[in-house]
Amino acid sequence: MNTSYKWHLALVLALGGLWAPSNGHAQSGFTVEKVMVEDMKAVFATVETADVLTARARIGGTVSGLSVDEGAKVKKGQVIATVVDAKLRLSMDALDARIDSLKSQVKLADTALGRDRKLKKSGIIAQKRLDEAQTNLDVVTRELKALKAERAVISEQQSEGAVVVPGAGRVIKVHATSGAVIMPGEAVATIAAKGFILRLALPERHARTIRVGAAITIGADGKRIGYVQQVYPEMQQGRVVADVTVDDLGDFFVGERLSVYIATGTRETIIVPSDYLFIRYGLVFAMVKGEGEVVVQTGLKNIKGTEVLSGLRVGDVLALPETN
Repeated sequence: MNTSYKWHLALVLALGGLWAPSNGHAQSGFTVEKVMVEDMKAVFATVETADVLTARARIGGTVSGLSVDEGAKVKKGQVIATVVDAKLRLSMDALDARIDSLKSQVKLADTALGRDRKLKKSGIIAQKRLDEAQTNLDVVTRELKALKAERAVISEQQSEGAVVVPGAGRVIKVHATSGAVIMPGEAVATIAAKGFILRLALPERHARTIRVGAAITIGADGKRIGYVQQVYPEMQQGRVVADVTVDDLGDFFVGERLSVYIATGTRETIIVPSDYLFIRYGLVFAMVKGEGEVVVQTGLKNIKGTEVLSGLRVGDVLALPETN
């Protein structure tokens, strides 16, 4: 009976050892050592559009039919307003009247030329009179052609009253209102083309450390990563400017500020796997072999673990905390 009980107990203990959950670390513990990490600086980045387009008036006049407002999405070639110049309509009416008059003159000159040709054949008139009739027809015909060309110019000017969107995007600013008088070339709306970027402005002491391709972390959670696309060679007010691309940045407000972290150099520090740290009474502790529980001050977290600023020494061996 005792032998059977001992055998049963040994089997339970063996199976318990097999079923024990793994903590992912060696049972011997973790030895504290210093490692080189990138020094991350928290800065603000501004959401900007890669391309800013401006829909401008091509003629002067009065704005009518304004169909967009701030935040509206527009397509390339979309007409968002019409600039109307009343003088163009009056010029068209005047040209139409002159064209009708010249058409009558052309008809009369053509009739006179035909009559003079018959009279010339009969020998009643001289060649000079026939040449004069031909010249008169040519003159009025060319005048009619010139007026039609002038009318085409006025018609084209009227068609240019349509304010057309130069590219697809979102309207971020409307500069005119219906009924307002604007001049040729004046902006009617500013459009943010699709494709947003983050623009950084770092102090000039970081100009030597920032580089194209460097990764940045967006937000405190560190779940979104972006990469420096361009570093501008000209400093602005003592700051170096860089553009950062982020996949699926989203339809942010242009000018919105986001908190980002960017590496501005390297430094030596202690990184401890988060499993070796535990919180009690609002304080962070680590279990040091030979010393027991030690209060530590922690810093930033990364994929390797948690940075420890104070409380541990190089060479300390940490044990996993006991779980209830």
